Amino acid sequence: MRGLWFRIVLALSVVFAFGLAQAQAQAADRIPVKVVVVTTFEIGADTGDFAGEFQPWVEGWPLKHEIAIPGVRHVARYSDDGVLAIVSDMRGRARDSVAALILSDQFDLSKAYWIVAGIAGVDPQAASVGSAAWARYVVDADPIYEVDDRDIPAGWPYGLYSNDAEKPNVKGKAEGSSAMVWTLDRGLVDWAYALTKDVKLPDNAALQAVRAPYKDAPQGQRPPFVLQGDALGTVRFWHGHRRTQWAQDWVKLWTDGAGTFTMTDCEDQGILDVLDAHAASGKIDRRRVLVLRTGSNYSRAPLGQTSLPHVFHEESLKASFLATFAVGGPVVRELTAHWDRYASEIPTAGSR
Repeated sequence: MRGLWFRIVLALSVVFAFGLAQAQAQAADRIPVKVVVVTTFEIGADTGDFAGEFQPWVEGWPLKHEIAIPGVRHVARYSDDGVLAIVSDMRGRARDSVAALILSDQFDLSKAYWIVAGIAGVDPQAASVGSAAWARYVVDADPIYEVDDRDIPAGWPYGLYSNDAEKPNVKGKAEGSSAMVWTLDRGLVDWAYALTKDVKLPDNAALQAVRAPYKDAPQGQRPPFVLQGDALGTVRFWHGHRRTQWAQDWVKLWTDGAGTFTMTDCEDQGILDVLDAHAASGKIDRRRVLVLRTGSNYSRAPLGQTSLPHVFHEESLKASFLATFAVGGPVVRELTAHWDRYASEIPTAGSR
């Protein structure tokens, strides 16, 4: 009997040792990543044509190596100094892509910093097209009740209101749907802003012409600048005066008055939700997340004008694409250049 027991223990020990060695070998094969850059789309090729969100990183870093990630439709790129950039695709697809990256055995993301770097609509009350905002909060606007604006009760400002509420501007519930608001690490956000607040962003006559009609919004008439401002995420594209008022109110509501609606995009809520879901596993560090959005268009038309066709202008699109790398790039450079420090110590304002 003792001999049988000994053989069983020995066999289990061999199996355990083999499994441990295999896990260690797999971990050793993983590419260590210092920074993940998440862009949401590219217009054409990754290099050499009209740039979208991905191309400025591919050419500007540069990211010379290609790698296919199962579940991510667009080929990813990485550099020898530990920077990985993906195209997550837009709206609901961003969730799938970020989850696929985290679950892939190709990378070690345990100490990676994440920068969501994309374009967005900008509230002219907060900033101008071509400006870049580091978010302190990401707010979800997907779990929502909607009443046709032609049928809303008298006295309602719009037909959008929280789940399980009975009127606008009352915080409802979203159990099983969303955390609704994600707070980014304030020290890290302050550090990124301090590092980039004096970055000079491009301006030209065409951008000035786009800004000029916004006479009721001094911030919207400024040349492009870097600021701290919060992101509202919803998979539907929206535009207009009444919707901008709703966005301002919604961000205030869900951040208990602490947040300021600045940028509107279609992916941040999904990306933050996935990152939160995987944080407990140790695969990623949720504290190491930054969201950088740049203004490609205003969220509403100038005062006294209807929304359409005042949505997109080619020059403001170009400026916003360039601004993601112009502002995000210095942060990534600092993190990779001093990785011996930032691998274990998350930077805060004043640390450099």
